[in-house]
Amino acid sequence: MAWNTPGNNNSGGGNSGGSRPPRRQRPGGNGLDVIVDQLRGIFGGSGGGGNIGRWLLIAAALFLAFNSFVLIAETQRGVVLRFGQFARVMQPGPHLKLPWPFERVIKVDATRIRTMNDNVPVLTSDENIVHVEINVQYQVGGDPQVFLFGTRNADEVLRQAALSTMREQVGRSTLDTVLGARGALAVTSREQLQASLDTYRTGLVVTELNLPNARPPEQVKPAFDDVNSAQQERERLISEARAYAAKVVPEARGEAARVRTEAEGYKEAVIARAQGDAERFSLLVDEYKKAPEVTRKRLWLETVQRVMAENRKIVGGDSRQLIYTQMGEVGRGTSATPPLRPEVLAPSVVTPEPASSSRSGRASRPAGREEARR
Repeated sequence: MAWNTPGNNNSGGGNSGGSRPPRRQRPGGNGLDVIVDQLRGIFGGSGGGGNIGRWLLIAAALFLAFNSFVLIAETQRGVVLRFGQFARVMQPGPHLKLPWPFERVIKVDATRIRTMNDNVPVLTSDENIVHVEINVQYQVGGDPQVFLFGTRNADEVLRQAALSTMREQVGRSTLDTVLGARGALAVTSREQLQASLDTYRTGLVVTELNLPNARPPEQVKPAFDDVNSAQQERERLISEARAYAAKVVPEARGEAARVRTEAEGYKEAVIARAQGDAERFSLLVDEYKKAPEVTRKRLWLETVQRVMAENRKIVGGDSRQLIYTQMGEVGRGTSATPPLRPEVLAPSVVTPEPASSSRSGRASRPAGREEARR
């Protein structure tokens, strides 16, 4: 299908003025041809200057339409400037604005997490140099206007403020604190850094601040390793001592409670026995006053019985034979005493020679009685 511009359909006929003859419509043409012909009529059917103006107007309309539409992503915020001055903040979604140069939009990544890492040498309060690694994660706060216009470069301001805060906090701490207690130091540094950023109007919010590593200079690293080993050994010994104390102290307390209980029982038993003896003595006094002879004899018999029951006995008769009796020990359940030798039970008696013949007819008397006593 040719793109022919239809000419003027004058009644005089002829192709005057260089105009092209009108295009004949094909019989049975489809709808696309009709639409194309209408567009050709709109954008000019002659070669005059009106066609260029129409094209310029259409281009200007398209430019205004596309320049007035703004789409803000979910992670972004749009700051609208009207003639270079802040006007408003656009939230995520489609928006309309005045075309350039009346208004323009600056898109800010409001939810993106940014990171700053650095390694800085710091002097501690006990005059030791330590290299501290700092890791700061931050993002734009709730006001993107402050982020754009509060400072000239918010990221650089955060970096300098983080280094300054770290030097201050480490400078107030000892080397042992920096090497072994960096968690509390990081929390304090984060709070101070956020306060500094708010003062400088950076519009940034610190989400996390970490101190991954803190190490001494390479020249003295072996000495510091020895110190760390000694500290770990000390901590180990302290832990073992605490565990031993936790085990021994309850046992000692239990033993003390047992001894205390036994002592209380012994005290009560002694007191009860003493009170019983006192009452018994009082009763004996009363009985003695009533019948002295009977009471005295009964006490003597009880004493002899108690003494004889608690000791070994050897009973001797008038003859030469000595009789050994075991009384009271079997009844008490004690171990049996080994039997005595025959010479102890029946010792030999030596009869002396008669001194003179005058006494030969008289029977000799026994030399004496031998008793084996314990």
